[in-house]
Amino acid sequence: MKLPLFPLQSVFFPGETVPLHIFEERYKQLIRDCRDEAITFGIPVYVDNSIAYGTEVQLVEVVTTYDGGEMDVVCVARQVFKVLAFEHEMEGKLYAGGEVEFLESVNDASEEERAEVMEKLEELYDLMGVEFPKTSSKKFNSFAFAHKMGLSFEQEYELLQLPRESERLGYIKDHLDTTIKILDQINRTKALIDMNGHFKNFDPLDFKDLEA
Repeated sequence: MKLPLFPLQSVFFPGETVPLHIFEERYKQLIRDCRDEAITFGIPVYVDNSIAYGTEVQLVEVVTTYDGGEMDVVCVARQVFKVLAFEHEMEGKLYAGGEVEFLESVNDASEEERAEVMEKLEELYDLMGVEFPKTSSKKFNSFAFAHKMGLSFEQEYELLQLPRESERLGYIKDHLDTTIKILDQINRTKALIDMNGHFKNFDPLDFKDLEA
């Protein structure tokens, strides 16, 4: 299908709230069209001077309209798509558009897989000294904490492209395993550094049976 496109160097995951500040004329026109015609638009991820995948978003609210026509808007991300063709201006419009194909999201993960990743996340948060918000493993999904587990921009983009929930959870688990190991080593190193310079009470060793 054809979709208006708003390329950004950002990754948005399905279900995520997307706040945007609109100031370019082409995107002011896009938001007006979304409001008046109830259309959605896509935010393809701009990476390495190209766009290939992105997320469809739906306008929820125009929060503020400024004197110069700039706007603060809130959208919600819906589903992931692949860009098949791109045009810098849609016919009769200032904004870009393109042909896209929506990716089917396969929810094939078991509750055990979700619970395992949740436990890893809780361990990560504990190491960082951050409170982990309690949530049911039945409601947990791979995108829920995707921006809050230390993934790089490139890793978030890779995660976005995975169609199966089991693949996404596996990807996240591998990342958490690595991150937790590194953080644990850092915390232990910090503890050793903190000990340096303090008086230590060593038990005397018995050298009677020592042989040279």
